[in-house]
Amino acid sequence: MTEKSEPKVFISGRESRCDACGEPLGSGAWITLAGEHAARCLACAEIEHLVFLPSGDAALTRRARQQSTLSTIVLKWSKARKRYERQGVLVEEAALIAAESACLNDEDARARRRVREAERRAALDRDYVERFSQRIRELFPACPPDIDQRIAEHACLRYSGRVGRTAAAKALDETAIRLAVVAHVRHTETGYDELLAGGLDRQEARRRVEPRVHGVLAAWQRAVRADPTG
Repeated sequence: MTEKSEPKVFISGRESRCDACGEPLGSGAWITLAGEHAARCLACAEIEHLVFLPSGDAALTRRARQQSTLSTIVLKWSKARKRYERQGVLVEEAALIAAESACLNDEDARARRRVREAERRAALDRDYVERFSQRIRELFPACPPDIDQRIAEHACLRYSGRVGRTAAAKALDETAIRLAVVAHVRHTETGYDELLAGGLDRQEARRRVEPRVHGVLAAWQRAVRADPTG
């Protein structure tokens, strides 16, 4: 994806609402702009699976963007300088890990990852994440081990505007939980990101991967059978 076509994420300085799903996002939300004024949360913009890499390490940023199928620039308005300033980028987590390994020796890479993990944990409400994860296990009892926790942690990051931050998700509404699981499956179990990166319209890309998404969800919804030998 070229920088010219690369989407941009803005850290809002005022109260915001997603014009696609209608969800109030509050102040400081991370949004994209569709058209001149329409705002979209990260979930509706189909980039809620990306992770944040702050500015500061040009080589790491360059490698992470090269490795990532999808990436975005993150911008924030500076009142003092009267302009948008780059805060970092959003990239795929696997791309960031690969870039860290390419840039740093093993010990430095592990240290950087520990810092990043500590920052991620600080942005999580552990009790909420556990309840969200438990609800996923109830709805998708055959979900692979640890995937429910991974989905919950990613969906519930405080800054995000991801589906886990919505009022419905906080009430553990089945539809909201299912949306988080569908998003995870779409981005990790199909070629959806590659289709978007290739310039395919979002709706057409969704249509093409829909059978695969439905197949994975059906498998995860099957009741886990007890081991007859146990």
